[in-house]
Amino acid sequence: MKKLLLVLMLVAIAAFAFGKETLVVVSRLWTPPSEKEFVINEILKPFEEMYGVEVKFSTLDDQKILEQVKLQQETGNITTDVIIAYAANMPEWVDNGYVVDLTDVVSQWTDRHFSKGLDSMTVFNGKRYFLPIGADVYLFIANKKALPYLPEGADIQNLTWEQVAEWANAIALGEGEGKFVVTGVPKKSFIYQAGAICLSYGADWPNLDNPGAMAAFYLLSKMVDAFPPAVMTYDDSRPPLKRGEAWLAAAHCARVGEVYKNDPTNFIIAPVPKGPAGRGSVAGTSGLAIVKGTKHYDLAVKFLEYITRPDVMLKVSKGTGGFIPTVEEAIIYLGDTVEDEVIEKSIMVMKNGVLSYIAPKWKDWGQVKLVYDDIFKNMIMNGIFDPEYLEIMQLKIDALRK
Repeated sequence: MKKLLLVLMLVAIAAFAFGKETLVVVSRLWTPPSEKEFVINEILKPFEEMYGVEVKFSTLDDQKILEQVKLQQETGNITTDVIIAYAANMPEWVDNGYVVDLTDVVSQWTDRHFSKGLDSMTVFNGKRYFLPIGADVYLFIANKKALPYLPEGADIQNLTWEQVAEWANAIALGEGEGKFVVTGVPKKSFIYQAGAICLSYGADWPNLDNPGAMAAFYLLSKMVDAFPPAVMTYDDSRPPLKRGEAWLAAAHCARVGEVYKNDPTNFIIAPVPKGPAGRGSVAGTSGLAIVKGTKHYDLAVKFLEYITRPDVMLKVSKGTGGFIPTVEEAIIYLGDTVEDEVIEKSIMVMKNGVLSYIAPKWKDWGQVKLVYDDIFKNMIMNGIFDPEYLEIMQLKIDALRK
């Protein structure tokens, strides 16, 4: 009995001395305070209690996460265990050997299957290094104040971009100012908002020297009066929608979801509008990976297994605005809340839309964004459609390819 007590005391002392095992997770996802708080309290805490561990969760942009882990690899002092990176940056993680091959781990999970459409971004040479999480497409949102201006016969759930342009221009004429919001601040979302229109016209996005892109920018140039007066100051579509400065937008599904969730009685959401080629949308995903050399590999595997469980995956997606669950089995848990509606419409776009992903072939994606920002500032906001200008801007895009 004395020996048993002694052993128990030593175990207790060791536990006190060394503390709980700690997993360090650094993510480019869930940076808004409300999303981060939800993930910490509703997702991570149950995991901590389940395994008697601690999770240190922080958010950084993709480049800073990569630089941080690069330094750890070079010094041999690995302090980050799990990272969440964006698809466009995944090849660099794999090429540098910074992340673990998870193929054999995932093959043992028979209760979930990752969406095949995302394999092109997360699987490299037949090996899965990243587990997709937080996929996204674009949705359409309208304030009900805009309904009196809706073109006759138009169905909000089945809009064309021509109808959107007519609707937005009618609002501007009737209200004395535009209410269709895009982000005018450089390096934000305009490239994706314009990309949805370009793709719906059959464009080879983000290229500009093709009939689809030309048609899309011709349409946008006819909407010069449809944008809010302060559009060049907007770095995010949500605040002007919430304040009532904007009534219409095509935006990221989780951002649309946040606006809709906060005020579902005064907004309507729908799949992104369509053009001759279909419903265009830029799409993407982030991905979970285990950092090579981690001292907490087994715990990291447990964490990935936990957060990709179908019910947990859907809980994460709903609690962070309406990202698309990347595990197919998560769909069976959908209900009838506003968050579920956002996810259902996003899945519809993902499955049936004309999609394009951000390919990892650019020297600096931020500079590609600036090309689109310049087009908005110099052409669209002047109500001009100039094919020659678009061809000149295409040369800038060509120069940014790796």
